Amino acid sequence: MKYKFTTAVLLTLVLTFAALGSQLSFAQSANTPTQVVYHVDDAETQGLKALRNIRNHLDTAPSTKIIMVTHANGVDILMEGAKDKKNNVEYAPLIGALKSRGVRFEVCEITLKNRNLKKDQFILDADFTPSGVVRIADLQAKDHFAYIKP
Repeated sequence: MKYKFTTAVLLTLVLTFAALGSQLSFAQSANTPTQVVYHVDDAETQGLKALRNIRNHLDTAPSTKIIMVTHANGVDILMEGAKDKKNNVEYAPLIGALKSRGVRFEVCEITLKNRNLKKDQFILDADFTPSGVVRIADLQAKDHFAYIKP
């Protein structure tokens, strides 16, 4: 009889602590800003759309932490003088406005090497990462960033 009572008490305590832990975890995640990585690998098809999506994202959820990671032809969006060919819109002012709102823009250094590009060809708002795809994977797996590819 004593054994059944002890087991019941222990089970009740375990369930109570599990429920409290779950509530604490939910409360912590509710207070943590959403983190999002935008993946751009083709400036021509994704450039203006990505920048508009990010602007709209921040207009609706201003505390969101956003990082745009570019590689392959996506790095073109961050090059000096780059513009959307279809709409003849320069990217740099849009990027500067988003940078002032906390957005980070990263360029893949493997792409630089493969395309024989230099860091000084990019706008000052660009940061560099050794590998764009590794960065995206790490942001998702290790840092729990949501993934968006416009």
